[in-house]
Amino acid sequence: MPDGSGQEQDAVLTVDNLSVDALTPEGARRVIDDISFALAPGETLCIAGESGSGKSVTALSIMRLLPRTSLRIAGGDIRLERQSLPRLSERAMRDVRGGEIAMIFQEPMTSLNPVHSIGAQLTEAIRTHQGAEGASVENRARAMLDVVQINDPARRMKQYPHELSGGMRQRVMIAMALSCRPKVLLADEPTTALDVTVQAQILKLMRELKREFGTAIILITHDMGVVAEMADRVAVMRDGRIVEAGPVLDIFERPQADYTRELLAAVPRLGAFAATDAPPRITASAPPPVPNGATPVLAVKNLVVDYGASSSLFSRRASEAPAVQDVSFDIMPGQTLGLVGESGSGKSTTGKAVLGLVPFTGSVTIGGKAIQGLSAAAMRPVRRAAQMIFQDPYASLDPRMTVGAAIAEPLAIHSIGTKSERRERVASLLGRVGLAADHASRYPHEFSGGQRQRICIARALALEPKLIVADESVAALDVSVRARVLDLMLELQETLGLSYLFISHDMAVVERMSHNVAVMRAGRIVEAGPRRAVLSSPHEAYTRELIAAVPIPDPRIANLHK
Repeated sequence: MPDGSGQEQDAVLTVDNLSVDALTPEGARRVIDDISFALAPGETLCIAGESGSGKSVTALSIMRLLPRTSLRIAGGDIRLERQSLPRLSERAMRDVRGGEIAMIFQEPMTSLNPVHSIGAQLTEAIRTHQGAEGASVENRARAMLDVVQINDPARRMKQYPHELSGGMRQRVMIAMALSCRPKVLLADEPTTALDVTVQAQILKLMRELKREFGTAIILITHDMGVVAEMADRVAVMRDGRIVEAGPVLDIFERPQADYTRELLAAVPRLGAFAATDAPPRITASAPPPVPNGATPVLAVKNLVVDYGASSSLFSRRASEAPAVQDVSFDIMPGQTLGLVGESGSGKSTTGKAVLGLVPFTGSVTIGGKAIQGLSAAAMRPVRRAAQMIFQDPYASLDPRMTVGAAIAEPLAIHSIGTKSERRERVASLLGRVGLAADHASRYPHEFSGGQRQRICIARALALEPKLIVADESVAALDVSVRARVLDLMLELQETLGLSYLFISHDMAVVERMSHNVAVMRAGRIVEAGPRRAVLSSPHEAYTRELIAAVPIPDPRIANLHK
């Protein structure tokens, strides 16, 4: 029976003993095992758990969007009020999708059609599910863009997805999902890729829309700060099962399952390390001091990246401001610079520029060697010393290569070890990032987003570089795996003397990792200094805004701001 919340008879959505099987060459394998819950009108249920726990499969089962060749509902029932969704015809289910149940997917860029304008996609949803025609459709679409606080709706209707920022694309997805006023909204990691200020705006918007339309929400997330801020009730999933469920205060203050306690213990909390300038160490020994006169591992002086400087047909207009303007910083051996800021502030462009991946002017020196004008052959030893972990793990991995081959590739390029030694190194690296050695024979599409990011981290570590540029490297990871990966990065910093340029929108993670912090806005560094000074006593109003927007993993405190 559904979770005993006393709401089943009035539930807008009931999941009753749902089981889902994965279809493999070896036979059916159970991935969702006998889960139940009920969702009341106007209620927010947060489903939390690690990557691969079954959260997204549960949502896809409700929407009946499981890929038929690989997953199937093996048992149980899903009821929208008193209507059994698994028993509906596909035509009837199409009317339910978008009309009565809507879904916001994790990555809006892959959910929106790149060849159709924003207006065309919004109006299609309204025509399909509301039967409206003519000017009323356009008016309702513009009104929904206004509701989700997108400025100049008439102009945005004519634009295409690639012309909007990540936060704006996610707002479009929310507008599309709510345009037909569904009874249930499924939101699968809707804020994972967003910076803290945009995330705060999206969460506030979802609360306001819930109050206005009475929509019930299932919010899937691995961010326990978001859970504390949004949830009425919480269901914690692991290995396809609900291991604990209950009111949000009970889950945070009186967790019963060991796994729930582990999740909560792994949550980084901003301010937890405010008393010291150095990040916490993994070993008991103190970090060695940076020798006087030591050469920076990375020295950046007056860096400028101006995409508009090119006259290419596909470049930005020359009148637009440079993406990065007059940026300077040093990173010393064994230290970490945390680079924070909103989407579009220039963080990722800075990370690419310092590795020579985009054209730039100014000076970039890695290990005492200036990289301007170096040939591909001359850059090879530099690339061994400096590696990058990109934000999008799926785009970073060749879908035709096994993950073992992808991790071993840099070792082969630099002629390191024999084939058997490389296999052993791959197995060791997979283990260090929380994956099994036999995962080496699988392909990227067989892993979750969080697991793919672990693979990219393992590949970056293969050459034991002196500098790693980590661009949102743990954003897609659940809290427990994130904690293990951050511990691993700190351990490697101690044992190998690694330096990091750590790019992130997660202020608590930046505090966990960084010796120094630089805050970027509109392509410039607006504040920089030791971690404690920047995060505990910021001088800039913008830095204070970033810190204030961080979700607090405490429902009592979060409720004060709702």
